[in-house]
Amino acid sequence: MNKIKWIIFAVASITILGLLIGFSRSSKVDVGSVDINAIQVASDKNGNIAEHVYGNPDSKVILINYGDFQCPGCGTAHPRIKAIVEEYKDRIQFVFRNFPLTAIHANAKAASATAEAASLQGKYWQMHDKIYENQSEWSSLSIDERTNTFVNYAKDFGLDIDKFSSDLASESIKSKINYDKSLGEKAKVEGTPSFFLNGTKLESTIWGDSTKLKEALDNEIAKNL
Repeated sequence: MNKIKWIIFAVASITILGLLIGFSRSSKVDVGSVDINAIQVASDKNGNIAEHVYGNPDSKVILINYGDFQCPGCGTAHPRIKAIVEEYKDRIQFVFRNFPLTAIHANAKAASATAEAASLQGKYWQMHDKIYENQSEWSSLSIDERTNTFVNYAKDFGLDIDKFSSDLASESIKSKINYDKSLGEKAKVEGTPSFFLNGTKLESTIWGDSTKLKEALDNEIAKNL
């Protein structure tokens, strides 16, 4: 490679690296002053989309799941966690926060956007469950194929498809996903699923064992009576 070509290559590489770094930084949200263990209300930082909470809104026991919709481990854990949350819904608050691992799961962020778009029409948890329960159907699809599949899910719930399709690419939903992930990064989440019970990270030996998870919930409920 001659000197001129090398200079061009070097400049191009630096430019691309700068763009990548800029893109990475642009997706981060400043959550330095945010209490990550509290239920998040709607704000400019999260696209004015409040936290999605399932269960008793008056409970002092909060179970937070940082999850990736395309993560096989999350998909496997989903039915068991769903059953436990359903059993405890009168005594706890359950929160799902988006933590798409985009470097290894190409469709994860689109799946998060799908759930968030459904939330704007009052169908968040229905779509959340639908996406997990059909994970094998959409995980390996192309961009067009996955979009068509997610739109069909929206049709199943009777959503306004024009609004749904528009919301999928909205800045509001991008902000919500970036906000959730920034909360997870502050919590030092390194993989999915990651569970926090009233601010304490649960080891996989606990959340991965239904009996131990129920014991942890029971103990926390008893402490907060």
